[in-house]
Amino acid sequence: MPEMLRVTQTKSAIGTKPKHRGTLRALGLGRIGKANTLPDRAEIRGMIARVPHLVAVEPVTES
Repeated sequence: MPEMLRVTQTKSAIGTKPKHRGTLRALGLGRIGKANTLPDRAEIRGMIARVPHLVAVEPVTES
């Protein structure tokens, strides 16, 4: 099974650039506290790198 990342929005997107807001939507986020589990791929890492000041990332451990 591929590695997964849990991405949680920690700050508001109000006042940020339109590209940042679009990146949050592409990550499946939209409001503070919302989280999404995504595969750990280069494309996802690139999107996270665009908005590191708005999100928190943690690896998902398999139980």
